[in-house]
Amino acid sequence: MTALTYPEALVVGLFQGVAELFPVSSLGHSVLVPALVGGRWARDLDVSSRESPYLAFVVGLHVATALALLAFFWRDWVRIIGGFLTSLRDRQVRTPDQRLAWLLIVATIPVGLAGLVLERTFRTTLGRPIPAAIFLAVNGAVLFGAERLRRSTVMVPATGPSSEYGTPGFDPDATMVIGRGAGHATPPGRHREPAVVHADGFASDHRLARLGLGQGTLVGAAQILALLPGISRSGITMAAGLLRGLSHEDAARFSFLLATPVILAAGALKLPDLAGPLTAGIHGQVLLGSLASGIGAYFSVRFLTRYFETRTLTPFAIYCTLAGLGSLAWLTLR
Repeated sequence: MTALTYPEALVVGLFQGVAELFPVSSLGHSVLVPALVGGRWARDLDVSSRESPYLAFVVGLHVATALALLAFFWRDWVRIIGGFLTSLRDRQVRTPDQRLAWLLIVATIPVGLAGLVLERTFRTTLGRPIPAAIFLAVNGAVLFGAERLRRSTVMVPATGPSSEYGTPGFDPDATMVIGRGAGHATPPGRHREPAVVHADGFASDHRLARLGLGQGTLVGAAQILALLPGISRSGITMAAGLLRGLSHEDAARFSFLLATPVILAAGALKLPDLAGPLTAGIHGQVLLGSLASGIGAYFSVRFLTRYFETRTLTPFAIYCTLAGLGSLAWLTLR
């Protein structure tokens, strides 16, 4: 008998793809759901075990989720990668695509380093039902707190040509030069970019490019907290973005763009596990779960990008708080 059944693979894969992008913590649910179901699920789906086939299975789910994000945001990534390459060629960071490319790179560094050092420790020591339930309730409190506190922050305008470069402290006329002579800016007026609002995600990407490097890095560094089971990666980065003055729409978009290289890199680093002994006899389950995860992630991000155009994190805050406290009560009192 294999350590992972096809029904488990299908349910967990679909659940992972959805929960990874919703601000409700996929890792927290991956720990809590098997524990609440009990029986074979609790034995087979144990993320705290060092030699569980479930860990190799999760690698495939993460890669599928990242590929779904790339498929949805492919136009954005073509422009972002193009901006990165042209900035290297010209040794300057001037256009919105160039600024956004470097912002994503720098903002991803903290969580990348923290993941390499802390991921295994956090997963094996805290990847258990009781801590996951506590952190899930904390995640709800963080989301609710961000919604309350954002009312006192200065919001970045969501639309409007006149606000295209309206961030205080940002000089749209300056060109940052990298390489030889870095640190010098061209005189005002030489490289002014027209305040053009594009359709679809272009306008949002241009607004995100106005984030200061320090602000963007703080938002990206918030992903470190998502190493704790129960703390949502998308939720914590959205909360940080809201507190830095982003709209819900832009905070969600920045969260998804930040998550793509992180999830893809984490999956790629552990791809050898899929070819190792841990996946012996469950290759079909890995394929089924990854397919379900990719489909779930694609439709989730499609839904959420529209949802956050007009709505808030409050429903997810309520759910996480109730689910976390309810799970904690069930696990401790049963």
